[in-house]
Amino acid sequence: MTAKHTQVVPRVAGSLGWTAQLADYYDLTKPTIVWLIVMSTAVGCFLAADGSLAAVETAQALLATALLAAGTGALNQWSERREDSLMRRTRLRPIPAGRISPKAAFGYSAVLVGAGLVYLLLAVNALCFWVGVVTVVSYNFVYTPLKTRTWWSTALGAVPGAMPAVMGWAAMQGSLGPRAWVLFSILFLWQFPHFYAIAWMYREDYARAGIRMLPVIEPSGESTHRQILATQLLLVPASMAPAWTGLAAGWYAPLALLLSGGYLAAGVRLARSGSAPHAKDLLKASVFYLPLLYALLVIARP
Repeated sequence: MTAKHTQVVPRVAGSLGWTAQLADYYDLTKPTIVWLIVMSTAVGCFLAADGSLAAVETAQALLATALLAAGTGALNQWSERREDSLMRRTRLRPIPAGRISPKAAFGYSAVLVGAGLVYLLLAVNALCFWVGVVTVVSYNFVYTPLKTRTWWSTALGAVPGAMPAVMGWAAMQGSLGPRAWVLFSILFLWQFPHFYAIAWMYREDYARAGIRMLPVIEPSGESTHRQILATQLLLVPASMAPAWTGLAAGWYAPLALLLSGGYLAAGVRLARSGSAPHAKDLLKASVFYLPLLYALLVIARP
């Protein structure tokens, strides 16, 4: 059975109502990812705070991070507009569908990125500013262009993807220590099963756009499944490490073990079957895993 696809008729931004245009500019920022980044930053702030959480400082860090994340997401969509136009799951995004011009999208993303960096420097601290610079540069100018060249782009992209918790820690402490990198390692390792599940589900789409994800260059999936299981196994001790470094109470460790074990089980099922439904189950497990682990960390803070 073949799927039917509705033809996309490009429309210029001026032909849309202002509410529809606002919705498109909002979508350009990848809001789901922005909320995940803000959540990770908030957890980093909470765990790094000495005593009670400073409301004003935290709010400033979260607002600056949200601006930077939104601008980074918009800049990514601008950079990948050609690839997005070739993929079924992204061809209706605002730029490839013709609802926002590339020029307008670039200007919008540049303003957001600039505002986020300036806010970090002036309202938070210099360390957060430099963490933000590293995040933007590594995501948009290293990870994004390498997606069409090497499957190693996934690992490189996981570095800026794990920076939000570090950003929150830096905002509260003004420095980075081992416990900040514990939070980094959790978010870094979590991304591999999450993104490989997506890549396995949409490998034909990625191949059509010339994006060299691991499932594209090795259709058998053996290496993809090994990567998923390896990173999930490493995530088990990484998720428990907060209890060993003073970030969380002792009772946190067994609960983190159970949660990580459930995430691993979803990866094992995919590795055994290689089926799209099990890849979707792994994706769902990843979406539930991180907020639940964050909730445990917040509750278990000494």
